[in-house]
Amino acid sequence: MESRESKLLPVRSQHVARALAAAGVLGEVRELSESTRTAAEAADALGCDVGAIANSLIFISDDEPVLVMTSGRHKVDTAALAARWGRGKLRRATAEQVRQATGQAIGGVAPVGHPQPLPTVVDEALADYSQVWSAAGTPRTVFPTTAAELEELTGGRLLPVGPQQGTGSG
Repeated sequence: MESRESKLLPVRSQHVARALAAAGVLGEVRELSESTRTAAEAADALGCDVGAIANSLIFISDDEPVLVMTSGRHKVDTAALAARWGRGKLRRATAEQVRQATGQAIGGVAPVGHPQPLPTVVDEALADYSQVWSAAGTPRTVFPTTAAELEELTGGRLLPVGPQQGTGSG
């Protein structure tokens, strides 16, 4: 067996692994036997808190696809996020739009490995965890990372993506 598992990964995950390596990310892509299509499934498969799952969601805003990396512990408040981000209305992309923008299917969208970089927001709630898990191109592949690394990797902005809350601690 080779020590470099990436050659055994699905093709889409190999693209993600190469993009991560090129960016200097140390966490390796791994393929799980269980599905990680939803945050709950991923948390169960990885034995972590659902909030430590970094969901990659594609929205359409101002006629272009955008990426929102959100903690699995809550849903995106699209109106609040659009206002915080200074963008037009956010609407969920269709499965076809997701695949066109990322080359990946819903349930396995990685933060990288897309045909071109997407405007990105990283949920500030992900910073509550020392390690988070992100999809790596398929519904069964993931890699470990951090909120700060996701922000740097995607060129994204760290913003709250959930409903407006009066909490100030971090």
